[in-house]
Amino acid sequence: MARDRLAEEAWEALARAQIALMRRFQDDFRGWEVTMREYDVLFTLSRCPKGTRLRDLSEHVLLTQPSISRLVERMAESGLVSREGDPTDRRGTIVGLTERGREVLRRVGRAHAAAIRDYVGTALTPDELRALRDIALKLRRAQSRAQG
Repeated sequence: MARDRLAEEAWEALARAQIALMRRFQDDFRGWEVTMREYDVLFTLSRCPKGTRLRDLSEHVLLTQPSISRLVERMAESGLVSREGDPTDRRGTIVGLTERGREVLRRVGRAHAAAIRDYVGTALTPDELRALRDIALKLRRAQSRAQG
């Protein structure tokens, strides 16, 4: 099989697997107290202990979010995140986790981690999981280099 055809088949298999998994995760989130997009914001903010600028947040969330500012505004209204002016730039906004946001993240995160174990961890062996992780990281690094 030609290398370009193999690359196409590998990409299609990866994309279809990702879509199937995302659909299952989205179904799970329908029964939880935050949406999948809100969880993504909470998870991303958990890795920024001092908060992050709103414009930087959109670069780090895992899901595509064209209207991140409106989402963050709704999350602030529900007490999940805080929004404050950036002291170094009057035009900027710093977004951070509130205590309520941390609690929701912990609660939903446990359920989401269990779903990941069920949907991904049971389908692959530990060696396959390591290989998948390493391949995904390699693909991501290759795209970062190509953009830069």
